[in-house]
Amino acid sequence: MELKTHELTKRYGPKIAVNHLNLTLHSGVYGLLGANGAGKTTLMRLLCDIQTPTSGKITLNGKDISSLGEKYRNLLGYLPQNFGYYPDFTALNFLLYIASLKGLPQEQAKRKAEKLLEAVGLSNVKDRKIKTFSGGMKQRLGIAQAILNDPRILILDEPTAGLDPKERVRFRNLISSFSKDRVVILSTHIVSDVEYIAEEIIMMKSGTILHFGKPQEITAEIDGQVWECQVPTDHAERYGETLNISNLRNLENNKTVLRVISEKQPVQNAVQVQPTLEDLYLYYFKGEDEA
Repeated sequence: MELKTHELTKRYGPKIAVNHLNLTLHSGVYGLLGANGAGKTTLMRLLCDIQTPTSGKITLNGKDISSLGEKYRNLLGYLPQNFGYYPDFTALNFLLYIASLKGLPQEQAKRKAEKLLEAVGLSNVKDRKIKTFSGGMKQRLGIAQAILNDPRILILDEPTAGLDPKERVRFRNLISSFSKDRVVILSTHIVSDVEYIAEEIIMMKSGTILHFGKPQEITAEIDGQVWECQVPTDHAERYGETLNISNLRNLENNKTVLRVISEKQPVQNAVQVQPTLEDLYLYYFKGEDEA
């Protein structure tokens, strides 16, 4: 399978959300990273054929998706950042309703819905109304509906939002087992989620691609620019005002270990360490999500 964008561009008036993107995706899990406004959601909506490009095109195995129409959409599974649901439906009835919209036969839909509710840890509450669910439970239900039709292309926008660490591990295991012979695109601000399961990373900024490659390849850009050092805990906040700190942990004896991104040695006792994907993310986007 080959999903490809050709000079893909989307404008909203004078704003360019996606700017002449050329991507080639084959089966596997792709992590899509970028700060708010980077163009991630617009790219996903274009790939889902929800929005029309201003220019350029998307092809699946060489065929323009606009000409494939319903055949292409039948291959898709999509979880938007805020997915719609009916609060008075039970979890099981909601999945059966979605299955009917996707054209699944009734018996197959029932088996599939039960299996997915088990996979996302909701089988024991399948007969409860969705309006009684917590945010994390609703998100798990959203993940289940996205893969209900066994899609060949699965696109997930912030799927781990609202999930606790144990639920995120369950999600990562589910996606890893599901991804064989499929294109899975996963957008999240929780960098560790994609670092664990994504085979390749697409990093976007201002509608363009900054990096596209394996995590260990793209983090090489900041080799020699990640440091760790110990400072007095009482001074850690002051260091945070002047340094790009990706992590800190407190030790005993009033000491704190700072992980710092800097071209030069930030303090005298700092030593270089191997960069991670989270370090690279903060190198490019520190402060942007809060803007």
